[in-house]
Amino acid sequence: MHGVIEAVLYTAGEAGVTLEDFAQVLGISSAAMRQQLDDFQEALEHDDSRGTMVRVSDDRYFLVTKPTYADTLRHYFSGPPAQGLSQAALEVLAIIAYQQPITRLEIDDVRGVQSSGALTTLAARQLVREAGRKDAPGRPILYATSDFFLDYFGLKNLDALPPIDQAPEGPQQVDLFKDFNDTFSDDQKTSDQDNTDQEPEDQENMDQETEASDGE
Repeated sequence: MHGVIEAVLYTAGEAGVTLEDFAQVLGISSAAMRQQLDDFQEALEHDDSRGTMVRVSDDRYFLVTKPTYADTLRHYFSGPPAQGLSQAALEVLAIIAYQQPITRLEIDDVRGVQSSGALTTLAARQLVREAGRKDAPGRPILYATSDFFLDYFGLKNLDALPPIDQAPEGPQQVDLFKDFNDTFSDDQKTSDQDNTDQEPEDQENMDQETEASDGE
């Protein structure tokens, strides 16, 4: 039972799972479910080889990291934002950038997989932020890119994002961040090439000025 509890909590991410939902999913009574959750919570708390624990708030259960590892995690997230970002995190960042504000479930629908871990990473790197809650059942959190995102990628505003002809329809088509990087890489290459093309002309002008000075 502990294995399935952990799997459900991990999948739920920051949304957590209510006692009633847990009981319904596993097909047992609320009382029996509470006992199983209490046992799992105690097992994690006393197992020094595990880095996670269960937090409970208003009968909603969350799987979180233990405070013991706070310094280590803070050090991990203190590096440059793009350093250590997984492909999943890059995909989520691109989806948020182009479709914000957006909920985690909507991101999951685009990617076809669960995205809570990637969202946690992006929030810790201050690349995304909470942008209120959607007027829908459960009032899920809406996510948007941060001011730091704009600053990091050298954008004046979101209108400066490279245009995307068509929104992705499935996880196999989520390549927005690559398009974003490729566009800016091409711009940089063009700029560098322009500077290179100007160098011979500039050098020729300097040579002519030097000859004129020598003649005088």
